[in-house]
Amino acid sequence: MRPRVYVTRMIPSQGLDLLGAECEVEVNPLDRVLARDELLARVRGRHGVLGLLTDRIDAEFFDAADCLRGYANYAVGYDNIDLAEATRRGVPVSNTPGVLTEATAECAWALLFAVARRVAESDRVMRSGRWQGWGPLQLIGADVRGRTLGIVGAGRIGTAMALMSRGFDMKVLYANASGRANAVLEAELGARLAPFETLLAESDFVSIHTPLTPETRHLFDARAFRAMKPTAYVINTARGPVINEADLVQALKSGEIAGAGLDVYEFEPATAGGLCELENAVLLPHVGSATVSARQGMSVLAARNLLAMLRGERPETCLNPEVFKP
Repeated sequence: MRPRVYVTRMIPSQGLDLLGAECEVEVNPLDRVLARDELLARVRGRHGVLGLLTDRIDAEFFDAADCLRGYANYAVGYDNIDLAEATRRGVPVSNTPGVLTEATAECAWALLFAVARRVAESDRVMRSGRWQGWGPLQLIGADVRGRTLGIVGAGRIGTAMALMSRGFDMKVLYANASGRANAVLEAELGARLAPFETLLAESDFVSIHTPLTPETRHLFDARAFRAMKPTAYVINTARGPVINEADLVQALKSGEIAGAGLDVYEFEPATAGGLCELENAVLLPHVGSATVSARQGMSVLAARNLLAMLRGERPETCLNPEVFKP
């Protein structure tokens, strides 16, 4: 019997084609996140599930997915998954690192330039019909070249983002929760591992790339924003709850920091009150990995991972390899 697989939302066809060659595949036909009761009903009797970061994968999910042999997460981050519960039940879980590294790093740079050079604000002025012609004091932004870039979380994406600074002759600081040095950044850029507080105090641009953990939730709060330069900008393409969004709104309103470029939010898809009205915030709808090659790569990797798990094999990017006994 071919394994029965459920895909919780439409993904690029390359991964679906791989799954379809070996499995009976059903895909959520609705272009929206499934309600909780819908998700639990759909996964019952499935041997494999390919889901998204918007799906909560916990004990209740595993109870419903009573035949589950593997869960493939269509994302790098996996804070939506109770990994300990999956491991306790012997269910392998995978994610999709690597294939979206460059795309997300590029998105961080897009946000950095957009907020520093007031791109979105300038676009709104042009579209409004209010522009009266060039003036020497109009929409003056911040310089990027020669400034200090702080990387919070120098993993794959943080490293890629930092390496892209080479064309702008920037000083690079980085902070890791582990405290481990990043040999690539130090060799390529002369980057310096710094305490988090030092990075905040010295950086002109702070780009967040840390995973969401209990330790990093609200890492950026009122205290962190007070530690930053009033001319500094914060960029977040990681996970929304790393920032206390209400505190960020206050910091932006008061001029405690100069601006923010965000692709992720604390309570997605909602935003904190007042954030959308701020001219010194550039806001994207979680599109960090939204390039053709990245999304196709995620689709293929997630499908390969799930197929491996259905065969009883360890997937390429397994999050709990201990479920595979030697």
